[in-house]
Amino acid sequence: MAPIEDYALLGDLHTAALVSRHGGIDWLCLPRFDSPACFAALLDDERAGQWQLGPASAVEATRRAYRGDSLVLDSEWDTPDGTVRVTDFMPPRAEAPDVVRIVEGVSGRVPMRSTLRLRFDYGSITPWVRRDQDRLAAVAGPDAVWVRTPAPVSERDGVISGEFTVTAGERVPFVLTHRPSHLPAPRRVDPDTALAGTERFWAGWISRCTYRGRWAPAVRRALLTLKALTYDPTGGIVAAATTSLPEQLGGPRNWDYRYCWLRDATFTLQALLGTGFTAEARAWREWLVRAIAGDPAKLQIMYGLDGTRRLPETELDWLSGYAKSAPVRAGNAAAGQFQLDVWGEVLDGLHLAREAGLPTEHVAWDVQRALLDFLEGHWDRPDNSLWEVRGPRRHFVHSKVMAWAGVDRAVRTVERHHLDGPVRRWRALRDRIHAEVCEHGYDRERATFTQFYGSRGLDAALLLIPRVGFLPWTDPRVRGTVAAVRRELCRDGLLLRYDPDADGRVDGLPGGEGSFLACSFWLADALHGAGETAAAEELFERLLELRNDVGLLSEEYDTTHARQLGNTPQAFSMVGLVNSARHLSGSRTTTNATRGEQDLGER
Repeated sequence: MAPIEDYALLGDLHTAALVSRHGGIDWLCLPRFDSPACFAALLDDERAGQWQLGPASAVEATRRAYRGDSLVLDSEWDTPDGTVRVTDFMPPRAEAPDVVRIVEGVSGRVPMRSTLRLRFDYGSITPWVRRDQDRLAAVAGPDAVWVRTPAPVSERDGVISGEFTVTAGERVPFVLTHRPSHLPAPRRVDPDTALAGTERFWAGWISRCTYRGRWAPAVRRALLTLKALTYDPTGGIVAAATTSLPEQLGGPRNWDYRYCWLRDATFTLQALLGTGFTAEARAWREWLVRAIAGDPAKLQIMYGLDGTRRLPETELDWLSGYAKSAPVRAGNAAAGQFQLDVWGEVLDGLHLAREAGLPTEHVAWDVQRALLDFLEGHWDRPDNSLWEVRGPRRHFVHSKVMAWAGVDRAVRTVERHHLDGPVRRWRALRDRIHAEVCEHGYDRERATFTQFYGSRGLDAALLLIPRVGFLPWTDPRVRGTVAAVRRELCRDGLLLRYDPDADGRVDGLPGGEGSFLACSFWLADALHGAGETAAAEELFERLLELRNDVGLLSEEYDTTHARQLGNTPQAFSMVGLVNSARHLSGSRTTTNATRGEQDLGER
């Protein structure tokens, strides 16, 4: 099984595929990110579905890279017989999702082999395969996949395979297209025309990037990845393209991240607005408003791509899991948790969008007023925290800080934009929350804020206290907290989310996990905010080195075994990279978006 960092991403703004260094597409959900996978070898083996395309003989060397600023992937293999290149991409088109693979001879005569195992419903269903003129159709239930190639291929026992040879300059394309089985066959795609159009699409999109700082290539790649994780019909951005990649090899911390988390909204808006992508920021804001519309008491931490609320968690027990990490899950039961911080993060995100000058409607303020009414009556309840702990609910400090931030943003909105609201009452509530957190969430003996009231543990999210304006960077309590988090949660220089054993298994789960990459970016920001510029840049450069060869980061990193962990590519990690690069480089646009973000740190 390939390491997580061996995978590159293909995407068409509806779904995504993961391609290994060896030419195997081991993960693909059709037609959407959250659809059941038809290639699920990532979570078992090739019998769960895979498309392997590569040299039939031994490989002496492998190289791969995206073409410029695009999601067109070139993989080259040197063999005893010559060199061959495979170009993989997914052309963005609304009609149907396609995977296009073009084999091109570079030198010599290279024998090639394609083995295509389509297994619908996460590897559990073998389709019926038939030939229709120059295409093969694989059909099972609601799904049909059409495969077209000039290469000689045949089908046996549900496996479409073929062997052929390419010489220098020769090109052999493969096109795989999904279509609901009740619809006619999809329109044929010309591989070369689709290739040129896909390169133009990505080049045109990234050309709007306004970041010109020191880390421009890394920022552009992170933004391209973030765009690839966007579901274009609604503007929703999934947390990752995968489910159940483990946070600890062999452990049970395996979750489905193919959904949209509300808490990611503010960070994502900062990244998009701060780099010139106002259209995407507006679409994400509008998705947010639609998703949360309704009873504020029923606000969820996450939703489906289209705002779906029900995301029941099930275990796919026929899959052994990545590196035997079970269970494999589809859906996420954390959607039903009470996480107080989400109300604050939504209010913070909507405030940021307003400060950035995004066009807004009165309905957005109406939604905010409703959220504030709920927050006013429930801010003092214990919750499950932003880390979705499955243990007892606690009074988590970060959750209270974000409740404060939500009320603070409402006060600012009334003061700056002259909207209607009980601002005196909100000011009093803001002060009351602030006083309680400072009284019960701060350990004077250790000179640090704690994970929850009375806790002996720390939380990496405490680093966000000055970021949201709760206290200034110069406050001794902030400096003490940054020092304590750095001292107690760092492992080989990278940051854990929290110590699960500090208060007797606070998260209710066995085992541990790797260093959390988004938190490590927060630490770089905190060091920068505390004036330790050299240390901040050193940490940021190290985080950049943890990216794989095509610039992607998963959720976590195992410093002991030097490998990525968790679902991949992780939007939260890529957003952290963008925002840290902007903070550390001092590269800011001159738009209202930037001025609005700077204002968030004032108090």
